[in-house]
Amino acid sequence: MKIAWGSDQSDHPVVRRLEEVLIALGHDIQSVPAHGGDWVDVGHQVGEAVACRCARRGVACCSTGTGVAMAANKVSGVRAAVCSDRELAEQVRLFNHANVLALSLERTAPEDVEEIVKTWLRTPDGAAQRDSVDRLETR
Repeated sequence: MKIAWGSDQSDHPVVRRLEEVLIALGHDIQSVPAHGGDWVDVGHQVGEAVACRCARRGVACCSTGTGVAMAANKVSGVRAAVCSDRELAEQVRLFNHANVLALSLERTAPEDVEEIVKTWLRTPDGAAQRDSVDRLETR
């Protein structure tokens, strides 16, 4: 699967672990042009890559995860969610149809990245929830 990803801190233990995990899982990762740049640009560019279908999903990181999620969510068709554990990663796919995963660099332990990312990538969209998401997007 092609995954757009980026972080405002390119030399962070969580970022290094994330890249290792995505490569080990066999995904085609596309670093956004602003990788290592401002969180607003990173979040927006990951969102744009997903919205234009240059990537199927996106992963964005900043100190809190909230900033990149907010920036990505400004892009039509993007549903970015901050996840801090496996359960939340599963729920945002099942209930919110999230296509961008936002991670906090300060609140996510490098040893938890693999479980969060694997769960988020392997959990299917919640078909029963798509009507709710569609209603949200038409407002």
